[in-house]
Amino acid sequence: MADTIKTKEVADFIVEWLTDYAKSARVNGYVIGVSGGIDSAVVSTLCAKTGLNVIVMEMPIHQAKDQVSRSRNHIDTLKQRYNNVKSIELDLTETYDDFVRALENVADLNADIDQKFLTLSNTRSRMRMISLYSVAGLHGYLVCGTGNKVEDFGVGFYTKYGDGGVDLSPIADLMKSEVYALGKEIGVNNDILTARPTDGLWDDGRTDEDQIGATYDELEWAMLTQEKYGNEPVDSIFDNDRQKEVWEIYLSRHKANKHKMDPIPVCIIPEELRS
Repeated sequence: MADTIKTKEVADFIVEWLTDYAKSARVNGYVIGVSGGIDSAVVSTLCAKTGLNVIVMEMPIHQAKDQVSRSRNHIDTLKQRYNNVKSIELDLTETYDDFVRALENVADLNADIDQKFLTLSNTRSRMRMISLYSVAGLHGYLVCGTGNKVEDFGVGFYTKYGDGGVDLSPIADLMKSEVYALGKEIGVNNDILTARPTDGLWDDGRTDEDQIGATYDELEWAMLTQEKYGNEPVDSIFDNDRQKEVWEIYLSRHKANKHKMDPIPVCIIPEELRS
């Protein structure tokens, strides 16, 4: 999709927003998990630009070699460009394997293979969240989120209390195409800019498109269509069968993952039941 933002101005705006937020929260730094993907690369670079203390964390769990190399290349570049950036590599593979073995003792992980793989991929994300908050807590920093608008508010493509568990989200109002444009503006490495998006949570190396069934450009089109027409646009707005298919994919995921985007339901006790 076409770039829709003034990249330099947006980058400056987010850097100032991050700086002001840290001051108001009376903290002096951010912790960010980096994966070798565009979103974490952009967010970690923007945090580095604040001049505040920044810890970037690499947390591999049976990670593909290309993801690890992109992540490490990005970390090395970031540390060369900004002296306020430090890095931590915390290999969680053994911890994850121990947890899976313990889980096998109390649950039948083979009852539903698809559900097993989904559950364990979410477990990886939640282990990383725990690690980020542990490091942030020890330093008195904030955990900075890396979700974009399509993932966070469109299809809900993130793990509840995993990569969705953060203190603030600097790029959650930007479409994926806008994040790429911002990445080019602030000098993100080319190997990240050209890599196919993946959450890195699956051993078979499946991409985001493999999981969702649509590209981010297609999902952006669907999200803008929803904003314009609501959940039930008339068929006349679709130019072809693929657009209708993408719309159905988008709406299905949006509805299924709405629980991630809405506040946690609270059971309100009626006054007549209170003494």
